[in-house]
Amino acid sequence: MVRGIFITATGTDVGKTYISSLIVKKMRELGYNCGYFKPALSGTEIVNGKLIPGDCDYVLKHSGINRNPEDYVSYIFKEAVSPHLASEIENNPIKIEKIKADFKRIKKEFDYLVVEGAGGICCPFNLKEEKLMLSDVVKALDLDIIIVANAALGTINSTMLTVEYAKQQHINIKGIILNRYDENNFMQKDNKKQIEHLTGIRVISSIPDNGNDVEDLSEFFKEV
Repeated sequence: MVRGIFITATGTDVGKTYISSLIVKKMRELGYNCGYFKPALSGTEIVNGKLIPGDCDYVLKHSGINRNPEDYVSYIFKEAVSPHLASEIENNPIKIEKIKADFKRIKKEFDYLVVEGAGGICCPFNLKEEKLMLSDVVKALDLDIIIVANAALGTINSTMLTVEYAKQQHINIKGIILNRYDENNFMQKDNKKQIEHLTGIRVISSIPDNGNDVEDLSEFFKEV
């Protein structure tokens, strides 16, 4: 059995990939055989005529995993749009069966696994043949989530909405990570306090802008 955690966020460009890289790197530094998987990635570079899954490439390199990033993403799309639209453009519908099969394959390589979502918790993966939302992927993989939120103005609203949606979907939330956190900013300190108070979910880590370390989060991984 492997222990896994799913990293989602309150929206796009909040810092899921950066936080995922810090978690994988920290886990490996502590001696855990920790890996990474991303079910769907849209928005890639083309190098020598080949699509490069940038998010996955970044996490693997940053955490010292010398593997081919294409092997750790189920779907790679060129256009930087929602996965459901990117898959329509390329006529390559996202299927939960492939994601589950890749997850099963990658689980064999690691004892711990960080799975990173796309966009926010409501991100659509397929709105054609079958309705597939990111929350469906989380449930299909039987994982708990950690929510990444920006520490800045507006985060109380977006974090509360994300938490409430996850609860409605019967997804277990292990904690919240505040990204780009300034401990000297009175508003951000209050954001942290009120998020915990209003959601009942603990802020398990606060990462400063360009912070390069995170706490040992191994206790939050679930056996799957």
